[in-house]
Amino acid sequence: MKKASPSLLLLLALLLLSSAALLAAGQQQQQPQTGKQTAANNPRLQKAYEALQALKRAITEDPKNLTRNWCGPDVCAYYGVFCAPAPDDPHAVTVAGLDLNHGDLAGTFPEELGLLSDLALLHLNSNRFAGGLPESLPKLHLLHELDVSNNRLSGGFPQHILCLPNVKYVDIRFNNLCGPVPPAIFDKPLDALFLNDNHFDFELPESLGNSPASVIVLANLRLSGCLPPSVGRMAGTLNEFVVLNAGLRSCIPQEVGWLRELTVLDLSFNQLQGQLPESMAGMHALEQLDVAHNELSGHIPEGICALAPNLRNFTYSYNYFCSEPQRCLDIRRIDDRQNCIAGRPDQRPADQCLAFLHRPPVHCDEHGCFAPPHY
Repeated sequence: MKKASPSLLLLLALLLLSSAALLAAGQQQQQPQTGKQTAANNPRLQKAYEALQALKRAITEDPKNLTRNWCGPDVCAYYGVFCAPAPDDPHAVTVAGLDLNHGDLAGTFPEELGLLSDLALLHLNSNRFAGGLPESLPKLHLLHELDVSNNRLSGGFPQHILCLPNVKYVDIRFNNLCGPVPPAIFDKPLDALFLNDNHFDFELPESLGNSPASVIVLANLRLSGCLPPSVGRMAGTLNEFVVLNAGLRSCIPQEVGWLRELTVLDLSFNQLQGQLPESMAGMHALEQLDVAHNELSGHIPEGICALAPNLRNFTYSYNYFCSEPQRCLDIRRIDDRQNCIAGRPDQRPADQCLAFLHRPPVHCDEHGCFAPPHY
């Protein structure tokens, strides 16, 4: 029994509904094709047959026998293949989705994948595909969701993703990709972008704020530079922003507080310094805030703790905060360990706190980066 992800089923249902509407409108002018459509009588399915057979040949290990029934011209009956009426011709069946998630498949991606020109969803996560994405990827001009996460892909950032005009969901996390990430990825009209757990090494660009995405995950990367103030331009769309353990070394810009739709903010395990911005009191949708394991200091703004009860989890352990409002202790889950807060349990030793207080004060420039010390 084939199973599809909820997002795949939703998108395919939309494709089917739109095609059905086109079909009803044209019934008086053209009769639909009769009989089952296969690669033997449908040119679109013939191209799909070539692509899928090439993929089957490129798969070197299939321990679950997912492609066992990938034989013959009836490609719509293949495991993991989902067909629907073509968007530009409701009388022609085409391959609209390919979902082989969690298949433990080993192999590479053949160039023939570009023949799946009507593909809306390509879900191949949690396999062992190696190498890179095919050069023919831009031919998938209808592709809406690309998920090749948790594989063994290598090389640089797949630049061809920038050439996909309709892609909204990009998930390439948990691979071995390396090098810079082009700033243009944040200019794409994406809804979700997962780059985490690769070996990317780049500086967050000013174009970060151009992204209309609701979810951006940049965890466990090798970022350099600062968290740009342009992040505030995502105020109307950004829902989750995760940049943990990414090497950020800067202040937290005031513009973070403009993210009124944000529900999850995780900036933990970086090298952030300075204070939490008072502007974060305006993040009324915030449910989870984690800034643990940084070098933040000063006072916890009372306005942040006033975000409760919507704010249910506030973690600021392993910093150098010196005080917290009493109302912070009323949040459902807080973690204030290993700070310098008098009267609270499990705090840093006094000599660590004193040594930190004797450091030169941190100043950040208008870009959120560390400014030269003032003498």
